[in-house]
Amino acid sequence: MNTSKCTVITHPLVQHKLTIMRMQETPSSEFRRLLRETSMLLAYEVTRDLPLTMVDINTPITTMKAPVIDGKKITIVSILRAGNGILDGMLELIPSARVGHIGLYRDPETLTPVEYYFKMPPDISQRDIIVVDPMLATGNSAAAAISRIKSVSPLSIKFVCLIASPEGLSIFHQEHPDVHVFTAAIDEKLNDHGYIVPGLGDAGDRIYGTK
Repeated sequence: MNTSKCTVITHPLVQHKLTIMRMQETPSSEFRRLLRETSMLLAYEVTRDLPLTMVDINTPITTMKAPVIDGKKITIVSILRAGNGILDGMLELIPSARVGHIGLYRDPETLTPVEYYFKMPPDISQRDIIVVDPMLATGNSAAAAISRIKSVSPLSIKFVCLIASPEGLSIFHQEHPDVHVFTAAIDEKLNDHGYIVPGLGDAGDRIYGTK
């Protein structure tokens, strides 16, 4: 596991909200709200190193040079469907971000990812990408998504999730040692069905109230 390319965000608010999301009795409406709030905090951390440039502005008092984000706005790429739960929160903090989507489902027998949808902004090669998905479980879907996104040559890629498994991080960084992962927790292990333990269950089902 490449821990040098993984940042665990230990902010107390992130950890508190994640604990409530883990609870089996937390309803979908509360889960969605907490995920949106947590996603804003994760976005704050993952954008900490965005480059700045100085521009001339007029305040009500005088003129000055002030910092703004340099270059093209970032693109947030959601791995459908659960990634949309993080996407919504991040867009509240970064409303000018462009949005991409990649649809992958996990074959229940082989646990390998199958792509069914891919849509990106047209100028993706000039943008930095933040890929979002609540769970990094087996690592197969995330790694496949990153490979597909790399095919359109963005400037850079970061991956953001709520919870990662050690096995998933290992698989992910075997294929993409250059991609930094930001997560709120690295849990104990995967079970025989490819779910993170202790985890929080199926994130998509928890978000949308499905089974």
